[in-house]
Amino acid sequence: MQAAFFYDYPPGDGDVYGQGRRERLEEIVSLYPHVVRGNNFDDHADSLRDVEVIFATWGMPNLSDAQLGRMPNLEAVFYAAGNVKAFAQQLIDHDILLVSAWAINAIPVAEMALAQVLLSCRGYYRAMRRFSDNHVGNQAKSFNRTGVFGETVGLIGMGMIGKRLAKHLQDFNFKVIANDPFLSEEQASDLGVERVSLEDLFRRSHIVSNHIPDIPSTKNVLTGSQFESMREGATFINTGRGAQIAEPDLIRALKDRPDLTALLDVTYPEPPPDDSELWTLPNVWISPHVGGSVGDEVVRMADCAIEEFIAWESDKPLRYQVTREVLATMG
Repeated sequence: MQAAFFYDYPPGDGDVYGQGRRERLEEIVSLYPHVVRGNNFDDHADSLRDVEVIFATWGMPNLSDAQLGRMPNLEAVFYAAGNVKAFAQQLIDHDILLVSAWAINAIPVAEMALAQVLLSCRGYYRAMRRFSDNHVGNQAKSFNRTGVFGETVGLIGMGMIGKRLAKHLQDFNFKVIANDPFLSEEQASDLGVERVSLEDLFRRSHIVSNHIPDIPSTKNVLTGSQFESMREGATFINTGRGAQIAEPDLIRALKDRPDLTALLDVTYPEPPPDDSELWTLPNVWISPHVGGSVGDEVVRMADCAIEEFIAWESDKPLRYQVTREVLATMG
C-alpha cells in the first residue's frame, strides 16, 4: 500500500514518528520518502497520485478540492494527534476515512489536571503566592487546607479527558461530581461519579476542572454567578478550551474573591492580550497550553495511528474513527 507523511510542526515538540515508528511503517507500507507540508504540496503532487493512505500529525494541511483531486487513490488519513477540526470536514465530505489519536492525546491532559488537583488540595498555589509575597515560611498554615481525603472535585464535560481524569481520581478517595448532558446514569456509575447540575457542581466542589468541548453551543457557558458561588479557597482548573469561559466574569470573580485560584492552561484568545488582567492577578497561574503530548509521549499517538491502520487494513473495527457525527462533538 502506498503511503505518505503529511505534517508540519516545530521540532521542539518531539518526533511523533520517531523512536522506530517510521521504520515500523516502512515494514508494512511503501512510504513516500519526503514529508509533505501545506507549503510544498505542489512540489510533490505528481508523486502523490498513487498514495492511498496518509499518516499525519500536527500541521496536517486542510487539503483543497484541487489537492485531493491530485490524489485520486487516497482512501484514509491516520492522524497521530488530537484535534482535527482544522481539516476534517473536507476529508469527510470526500468520503475519506479519518482516524485521530484524540483519546491518546487525552492521557497527558488528564495527568496534568490530576497533578493540579492534588497540588490544589495541598494548598500549594495559595501557599506559594503568599510565600513569594513575604518570604515567610509556614504560609500554608495561615489558611484552611482541605487535603485530599474525601474532598469534592467537580468535572465539567465527560469526554475522553474527563472520563480518564475521573478514573485517576478514584485512587485518591475523592468525591467526584460531574456535569455533562450526554453522561448517562450507567456511565456515571461505572466511573464512580455523581451527575449534578452545573450550578450545584460549582457550589459544592473544592476543585472545578473544565473539559467542555469547544463547539459553538458551549461558548461563554461558564459565567460570573458560577465562579462567585465557589467555595472558600476553591480552585478552577482549565485544561480544556478558553472560549467556554466568560473571561470578564472570571476576572471580576477573582478580583472580588482573592481566596479563589485559577489555573489556566488555555485562554481565549491564546495567549491573552498583553493588557489582560489575567497576567497580573495574583491568584491566576497561566501556562502556555502544555497539557497535550510532549517529548517522548508523542510517539504514543503514532502507535495509535499505526494500530488503527493495521486494524483497518485487516477489516477489523476501528476505535477512533472521526465521523461527521463525532466531529460535531469534538473540541
